[in-house]
Amino acid sequence: MTKPRSSPGAVRAALLALALAATLTSCADGSQAARVRANVLAFGTDQQPDCLDPQVSPLDVTAMVGRNLFDSLVEMTADGRFQPWLAKSWTLSPDGRTYTFVLREGVVFHDGTPFTAQAVKATLDHAVDPRTKSQYAASLISSYTSSRVVDDHTVTVRLSRPDAAFLQALSTTYLGIQSPASLRRNAGKLCSTPVGSGPFELTGWTRNRSLTMKRNPAYRWAPPGAQHSGPAHLDGLEIRFITEGTARFGALTTGQVDAIGNVPPAKIGTLKASSQLRLLRAEAPGAASTAFLNTRSGPLSDERVRKALLRSVDLEQLVRTVYFGQYRRSWSVLTPTTPYYDKGVEGSWPFDPKEAARLLDEAGWTGRDAAGIRTKDGKPLSLRWPYIQEVHGKISTLAQGMQAQAKQVGIDLRWTSVDAGAFIQMTDSGRGLDMFSAGFVRADPDILRYWFGTSMTIAKGGGNVFHLSDPALDKALAEGLAGRDPAARARAYAKAQQELADHALALPVFVPVSLAGTTDRVRGLRFEPHAYPLFYDASLGEAR
Repeated sequence: MTKPRSSPGAVRAALLALALAATLTSCADGSQAARVRANVLAFGTDQQPDCLDPQVSPLDVTAMVGRNLFDSLVEMTADGRFQPWLAKSWTLSPDGRTYTFVLREGVVFHDGTPFTAQAVKATLDHAVDPRTKSQYAASLISSYTSSRVVDDHTVTVRLSRPDAAFLQALSTTYLGIQSPASLRRNAGKLCSTPVGSGPFELTGWTRNRSLTMKRNPAYRWAPPGAQHSGPAHLDGLEIRFITEGTARFGALTTGQVDAIGNVPPAKIGTLKASSQLRLLRAEAPGAASTAFLNTRSGPLSDERVRKALLRSVDLEQLVRTVYFGQYRRSWSVLTPTTPYYDKGVEGSWPFDPKEAARLLDEAGWTGRDAAGIRTKDGKPLSLRWPYIQEVHGKISTLAQGMQAQAKQVGIDLRWTSVDAGAFIQMTDSGRGLDMFSAGFVRADPDILRYWFGTSMTIAKGGGNVFHLSDPALDKALAEGLAGRDPAARARAYAKAQQELADHALALPVFVPVSLAGTTDRVRGLRFEPHAYPLFYDASLGEAR
């Protein structure tokens, strides 16, 4: 029996992977002129995967690429329901701890291995095996205890506790089903040679430049939400790694690629003005771009100071200006497209510098130094907010705007660049910083437990860097996770979001948005529920 273990330091590993991927990624190859790629769609993205084993990597780009290579047991719909995919059906025991999945027949992996119950067991066991060193997938199924193969097309999965987020976890690329033969044969090489059953098969990966896939001609098991059945329309995909936003946009406008992700907001006007280009937009679910606050030590351990900080920044104006109206400010740590988002927290902490000043006076920060920063007992009200340029560079202008506004009420936000090693040391220990910025895509409100659950510290595979311990929040998150009635889950997660807002336990900043640009040759490209582009239904036609 395999016991589940979340990978220690999942946040640390994710941040390091992001930094390395961003650092290694090349710019557009200017030597490539616009060209016709026949029926191969070229897509430019700003990151490259660190590892293609979906049970290892936490990166969004890994999930985006992997969705073409791997299928999942279930499909999540846009409205949060779950449909059969590789599993034809499933039942849940009365105690909420045992799932029985009846599996689809006739599915074949890219290496010719038939899909059976053994593949499900092997994949889930691989995710939680300490030797895998999972950076995210293991934390998604922390309730997983074991799987039992009943027959070739029936598998039972045992959980340690009721887990209302389990099906959502199974729907993600991070738990995409791998060939059990490949898991055995390619142990140690899965980062570069993973084998799935998806609509495309990996054919090459030139690090720092591109990744290529070819159509799987045998594909006959698309999920119900797909717009067609059978093999993909495209003969292949080429994912090109172009870090710099202007270069990536230039690759689109000059025809070097057919589509790009993360269109720079400053280029949206140009894109919309072109008759040859199209914009696709989707807000991402999960945790908003958030400044997580040190509630345990330092100035932010005082709730009044936290509330003053939140009211010192005009996020409506800053987010609209910095991102050219493409993003909106966030009121909750959960984004509005996440199931059980609570609209009741909207407007609960508006920009109010007078109230911020009153709170700081009440908290004893009544002095001022020569720079206008408030002081208490001779110490300035300075908040250490470190960042890694490769990871947080996109929010730097926004952070500087927040810094300037906070200074008006006497708060010194020290937005300071550090190297990845220093940042990781800080977040590992929870020392040397008062704030840090992050966001995480997940289409389930259980992402709140990952960041704020008392037990979800870095050492235990979570993101609770500052060891927050809030019994009321823990109770609401536990009720939300254990609940099987949607109304009960909605009430529980509303309480959790209200607790976060009432006590200013974090500073949600803006709602992340997937902005994809395409040429007018591209047809059928759309987003899945996690706001990643889906290429299975895409095709290339003549320019309109």
